[in-house]
Amino acid sequence: MTVESNLFKDLELPDSEVYYCPDFLNRDEADVYFKHLRAKIPWQQDDIKVFGKVYAQPRLTALYANNNKPYSYSNITMRPHLFTPELTELKKKIEQYCHYKFTTCLLNLYRNGKDSNGWHADNEKELGKNPVIASLSLGADRLFHLKHNTVPDLKHKLVLQHGSLLLMKGKTQHFWKHQVPKTSKPVGERINLTFRIIK
Repeated sequence: MTVESNLFKDLELPDSEVYYCPDFLNRDEADVYFKHLRAKIPWQQDDIKVFGKVYAQPRLTALYANNNKPYSYSNITMRPHLFTPELTELKKKIEQYCHYKFTTCLLNLYRNGKDSNGWHADNEKELGKNPVIASLSLGADRLFHLKHNTVPDLKHKLVLQHGSLLLMKGKTQHFWKHQVPKTSKPVGERINLTFRIIK
């Protein structure tokens, strides 16, 4: 296993390698990064096409990279900004514990409980055969759901906390989908940074 096992809890889901660290950043660090990213990132809202209909994506996004490689999903192609010093700091912190070198970060801003990310796998071809996704959560806690593609009873729910890090690797994206569902409960803003490798 190429993660620091004393920090990360293995979710022990079949056909996957999914690890969770609830307090990767302490609260003060997480607060500072959240405020900075909320104010400084050039957030955008793209349209997505679902079953022939066009909708405004139910969250805001931004793409950063240390190369100029675009990233495409759901008929959206995003062009990256260059990593800021703060994103570079976070990237290095995560790389130190995950032992992977990330090239790209897709950021998501969930403004309230109506913002969401539907069932999907991070299996775009530019991510390679067995993608490594390191997902840092800042701001309000949100539920994260996982479900197996072929075994209906295999499901898992996890609360992604402020300052937490979730790592998905190996064959996870081949066998599992995940989502951040809508919620009717009052909930504050959440920023999610998903670090990826695009070669």
